[in-house]
Amino acid sequence: MAGRKQFDVDEALRRAMHVFWRWGYSEASIDRLTEGTGLGRGSLYGTFGDKNALFRKSLERYAQTYQPLYEQALSGPHPSPGDVVSAFLQVALNRIADPTVPDGCLLTVSATQFPALDAEGRAMVRALIDGLRTRLERALLAAGAGEQEAAELALCAVATNKSLAVLSRAGFSGEDLATVAAAATRGAGGATE
Repeated sequence: MAGRKQFDVDEALRRAMHVFWRWGYSEASIDRLTEGTGLGRGSLYGTFGDKNALFRKSLERYAQTYQPLYEQALSGPHPSPGDVVSAFLQVALNRIADPTVPDGCLLTVSATQFPALDAEGRAMVRALIDGLRTRLERALLAAGAGEQEAAELALCAVATNKSLAVLSRAGFSGEDLATVAAAATRGAGGATE
């Protein structure tokens, strides 16, 4: 049938997300995107729009994949603020250890290329990071942290999460990353295994 898409749009978006995740926005050329998705330029543009639109759709897909995991980890109940931080960082460690996805974190890679993004892309990256921070603060408050402590711990946990992603891209071992997460958990007053 003429005009009917002959490919799985969701799978193409997943693959595009992996291209942006692996290469970052700046290095995710149209050639890399067409190769990574298996689509020609016409299909890529016709389905997703320009590179900026495809990037934003990839970020949305990333958020839809990982936000529920953070929500579940933070839903508690948690006996202490340190347990909240530990649960939050474990989601990042699990994602990093997943051999089916690129190293690091699409959100972190995107934040490092903030100046290259269009205004909508920058706003999305910031909103997603702020959303993580807000969820953490709520979970920390529920675990007994005071307001200032919750705000500080949430910011530090988000920073640690992003640092784990950067270190994983630089080839640090899972053991090294677990050490960082354990130290952050101890710093938040939690026990580590």
